Amino acid sequence: MHSAVFLIEFGAIILGLGLLGRFAGRFQLSPIPLYLLAGLAFGEGGLLPLGTSEEFVAIGAEIGVILLLLMLGLEYTASDLLSNLKTQYPAGLVDAALNALPGAAMALLLGWGPVAAVVLAGVTWISSSGVIAKVLGDLGRLGNRETPVVLSILVLEDLSMAVYLPILTALLAGAGLAAGSLTLAIALGVAGLVLLVAVRYGRHISRFVSSDDPEKLLLVVLGLTLLVAGIAQQLQVSAAVGAFLVGIALSQEVAEGAHSLLAPLRDLFAAVFFVFFGLHTDPASIPPVLLPALALAVVTAATKIATGYWAAKRAGISAKGRWRAGGTLVARGEFSIVIAGLAVTAGIEPSLGPLATAYVLILVILGPLTARWTEPVALRLTARLRRPQVPAAEGATAPPEASHEALDGQDAVGHK
Repeated sequence: MHSAVFLIEFGAIILGLGLLGRFAGRFQLSPIPLYLLAGLAFGEGGLLPLGTSEEFVAIGAEIGVILLLLMLGLEYTASDLLSNLKTQYPAGLVDAALNALPGAAMALLLGWGPVAAVVLAGVTWISSSGVIAKVLGDLGRLGNRETPVVLSILVLEDLSMAVYLPILTALLAGAGLAAGSLTLAIALGVAGLVLLVAVRYGRHISRFVSSDDPEKLLLVVLGLTLLVAGIAQQLQVSAAVGAFLVGIALSQEVAEGAHSLLAPLRDLFAAVFFVFFGLHTDPASIPPVLLPALALAVVTAATKIATGYWAAKRAGISAKGRWRAGGTLVARGEFSIVIAGLAVTAGIEPSLGPLATAYVLILVILGPLTARWTEPVALRLTARLRRPQVPAAEGATAPPEASHEALDGQDAVGHK
């Protein structure tokens, strides 16, 4: 009886996701917001809470995030990664300054204290790699010229978690300087080791994984990815970073074969991840914190757009690509919830959890929309502002960067 109820619940979830995906496709929208709202409707405090399949959905959600980052890593080589990190690290610093400070300021204004300020700074700082990876695929932008800029910022954020999370854990536990420093040193060492192996021994890894049999290739790549992600998480390093670096380490034919085999699994488990996020959001906890969450969402959506625009401009991307890069970075998700969850477990501030949940829910729904509409809306507003100042004879003259803009959606960058 238990297994029958599980099959009914999980089958209904998958069928519902498929129907929602088809509905979103008719309007050329990303299905992510609909997946989240479905989870909200059938989660804690929703219309019809699920019970039997919840544990399996939780595991599927973790696998979904891992597969999203693995597939994103398969799009780029190790040399691409190092080159982008070297050129984009200033963008990472700007990203941290513009997006962490609003969260810290909000916590202090609410009187929550310095530890809560560090927590909320992390919540507002880190974009959702999982959501953004899905959006890039849905909108067909993985080969766009601005995508390496977006990817570099996401990788810098994910790698920075290897530093931030140990520090936060030590603060929440009230640990001393020595214990906190040891935790940080271990995390940095593991992250550096994984990156070194991915860069220096990628060819050997690809040779070990390579197989002419699709079944064997699928099993080895998936098993290796889950193994590395689990070890990374056990050692206080992000599982997403581990999965991404596995994708970076695989090259040429292996990457292409793994990409085609894993794409259906990614789509399935990614959808489960977004439903799971909604399942654990109690609708009754949102209204009391909605106004501060909405204010914080508006401010940090603007600062993320500014971050992406500045980083893309610095990389020589034209105006269309700059606005696309900025709009793509708006979504927050899995890392923000993890950070808030650590604080809630430690009992730092009762209202922090609902605020973080409402904030992430707003931006995880808004993020796919800004990714699609920031560019056309911004360019239309810019044209209106400039129109009175441009004579009619000059209005027909193409801007200097027009030739570059025509290439934004066509140039394939970083494909193996």
